[in-house]
Amino acid sequence: QVQLVESGGGLVQAGGSLRLSCAASGRTFNNYIMAWLRQAPGKEREFVAGINWSGGSPEYADSVKGRFTISRDNVKNTVYLQMNSLKPGDTAVYYCAVQRGPNLRGYRPYEYDYWGQGTQVTVSS
Repeated sequence: QVQLVESGGGLVQAGGSLRLSCAASGRTFNNYIMAWLRQAPGKEREFVAGINWSGGSPEYADSVKGRFTISRDNVKNTVYLQMNSLKPGDTAVYYCAVQRGPNLRGYRPYEYDYWGQGTQVTVSS
């Protein structure tokens, strides 16, 4: 049984930083994409960042490029999202998600196979 557990969310002022973590268990995640998606109140869930098994070729939404960095530790089965220069528009519930396959094949929520419970990030102005 796959389990994804996020941590690291919280309240931060605009311009600040947070680091999210997602610990995965229940199977090996070779050749799986690990990603972060987010959902703000009243909005659809959207892709934020994704990374393949080797850690190469990370992809980012345009809205977070240059501010967020995704990384993974395959020994710990953990994916991280370092978020810098946070803006009020980044306020959302952030979800860790896993997609089968060696390369990112989609950005829509329905294209992901496993989900965490989410962690709230609130950025105050």
